[in-house]
Amino acid sequence: MRIPPYHWWRTVFFLIPAISVFTVVLGTLSIGSSLFERRGYFAHWCARTWSRLILRTTGVTVEVRGLDRLVPGRTYVFVANHQSIYDIPILFWSIPYQLRIMAKESLGRFPFLGWHLRRTGHMLVDRARPNRTGIFSWASALTSRGLSLIVFPEGTRSGDGRVARFKGGGFLLALEAGLPVVPLSVVGSRHVMLKGRLATYPGHVRLVVHDPIETAGLGGRAAKAFAERVRETIVPDAEADVAPVHTRA
Repeated sequence: MRIPPYHWWRTVFFLIPAISVFTVVLGTLSIGSSLFERRGYFAHWCARTWSRLILRTTGVTVEVRGLDRLVPGRTYVFVANHQSIYDIPILFWSIPYQLRIMAKESLGRFPFLGWHLRRTGHMLVDRARPNRTGIFSWASALTSRGLSLIVFPEGTRSGDGRVARFKGGGFLLALEAGLPVVPLSVVGSRHVMLKGRLATYPGHVRLVVHDPIETAGLGGRAAKAFAERVRETIVPDAEADVAPVHTRA
């Protein structure tokens, strides 16, 4: 019988229990705060603290390039490639903006999680039938509250580091509302936790913040073409480390 490698034991008996504690404690504080602070600022602080604890406990360092391309206080739609479940803590910790995520509408039906997402400014959408009125209403809420949005337009994590085709639906909000889009290239996060593998590894991740792309006047009909334009911006950096994945013990 093959004995599991060290990082499997470390993940199962140290990281998972530790991350569970972080999630329960900070999740409880976050949900409780939503009863009193509807903007979600304290909930976002909880999310950033949770992210930082996960990265430090796992041994993941993040190098961020290009933050100087952004204007402080402006509302953006951040669009990133998706390599790992670690991408969310990486982005929440590394991007110094009030971030919210775009999630499936079905998540809003879950007790506690759904209530929390709705009460703290996250966007729950039916991606198959995006509602134009809802898009403008939510875009107005973003700008009035000083929030920005994170979108993973591939829809799933990449197994080999290659960036899949972007779905146009996730860009409707930005195009219809004229919000600037910021392409993000996440490089190396897949090596922290390989897709389908119950083991995490210390590692170094690079996050490249590209120049914001203005969308005023483009309109929702250009969503597919615009999605491909953003993808072409992200790919060169995101796929810079694509190579055969070596199994580590």
